[in-house]
Amino acid sequence: MAAFVAHQGWVAPMDRSNVDTDAMMPKQYLKCIFKSGYGDWAFDDWRYLDAGDVDVDVSTRRKNPDFELNKTIYQGASILLSRENFGCGSSREHAVWGIRDMGFKVVIATSFADIFYNNCFNNGILALTLKPEQIERLFELSGDKAMSLTVNLQEKRVTLANGEFYSFELEENRRFKMLNGLDNVATTLLKKQAIQDFEKQHKQTHPYYFTPLR
Repeated sequence: MAAFVAHQGWVAPMDRSNVDTDAMMPKQYLKCIFKSGYGDWAFDDWRYLDAGDVDVDVSTRRKNPDFELNKTIYQGASILLSRENFGCGSSREHAVWGIRDMGFKVVIATSFADIFYNNCFNNGILALTLKPEQIERLFELSGDKAMSLTVNLQEKRVTLANGEFYSFELEENRRFKMLNGLDNVATTLLKKQAIQDFEKQHKQTHPYYFTPLR
């Protein structure tokens, strides 16, 4: 997983509350077992006018011109802005894979559903919360024009192009792992020597656990 220290990117505003994972990644795509390649299917039912499936070529499908993320000014955006309870619904990790494969590195919202929030950090996406009035301000500024933000995880700060900035909080454990590009397994392996020392001592003090059965 790549380390995340700071990121500057364009914002794509999704002015919706309770955006659920079923909408982010419909059920027909959950049959895939790989962890990448879901970008063309993210927000599938909102994004396209034609029904899709894993074996349907997305280039043959008509895009919905009314879907906010289809607008030309938001193409290439890497910061997704939304409102409260983002990521509610089922626990499908595919939803996060789809958003990540669309190119989003940061999701900013008023609040997140717990499982989706955890899945973001497990897959290298920074999910951060801001106060409702700050979210409202960002929506006002990003309405019909492209807006750039700088998200600095080291300083725990979101900075606008005009110099305006907002501080955010994040659990130190999550922050440490993101700053260093560590997933749960890599974080555990930081204690590899301590684990090996414990195993060696445990074998010495409890040898009967390791005696083969006859």
